[in-house]
Amino acid sequence: MSGKTKKYGKKAVLYLILILIGIIWIVPVLAVVATSLKSKQDFFSGLSLFELPDQIAWSNFVNAMTKGRLFMYMKNDLLVSVIKVPLGIFVESLAAFALTRTNIRHKTGIFIFFLIGMMLPMQVALVPINVIFNKINWINTFHGLIFVYIGFGISIGILILRGFMRGIPRELDEAARIDGCTKWQLYYKIIMPITKPAVATLIITDFLSTWNEYLLASVIINDTYKKTVPVGLMTFVGEHGTDYGYLCAGVLICVIPVLIVYLVFQRYFVEGISGAVKS
Repeated sequence: MSGKTKKYGKKAVLYLILILIGIIWIVPVLAVVATSLKSKQDFFSGLSLFELPDQIAWSNFVNAMTKGRLFMYMKNDLLVSVIKVPLGIFVESLAAFALTRTNIRHKTGIFIFFLIGMMLPMQVALVPINVIFNKINWINTFHGLIFVYIGFGISIGILILRGFMRGIPRELDEAARIDGCTKWQLYYKIIMPITKPAVATLIITDFLSTWNEYLLASVIINDTYKKTVPVGLMTFVGEHGTDYGYLCAGVLICVIPVLIVYLVFQRYFVEGISGAVKS
């Protein structure tokens, strides 16, 4: 009986912790939602942070898309993300395939070399990137931004894909070779379909990091009509005051694409992470 009591006690503590974590996570979300529905005058009317106004300010969402040019920023960010994410995963998967399925020399050394990129702070590279991009006229270009994003994301991508590919039996390679498969056919017909959970994981994490990246985008893109979402949202902050209802409405609209990508690929997410960690 005491064993059962102890077991139920542990479950109760676990559920309590999970409920507290859930509350901590959802409280800021509720605050943003409530704020997005308030007009500027509502902030001076004594309403609490979570209290809804008598008249919902739906105009905040309309103004964010039109006056705030949020649709243009989202279109720019979507263009960068849609090109960067598949291209980055393609490059990372080729490198991971070479490190796990071919007989190249110094595999561990090459892998460590790629991992060193994870140790490089983004801030250290800002000045060299700015100088080089100015010389080759890549400032205010989407391809310049995509190139940098791929470079900074390649380390984590190779780490995840290499770990997952190492768990694929080498007997598949031998069977494919007997059937007459080339290395390229082995890559795209056998290995990549099996690696779908890891690829889905990278699609979620890459899209999220690319969509929300601010620092590099603010340095490389100065043209108002080429700004991405995080940089564009900063224009909602006024020099002499900020309409937080307007700003929060913009934030909520920008969350929608990320939420859609996560809902589409989330069933592969845990499997992809666990497969990478095993190795």
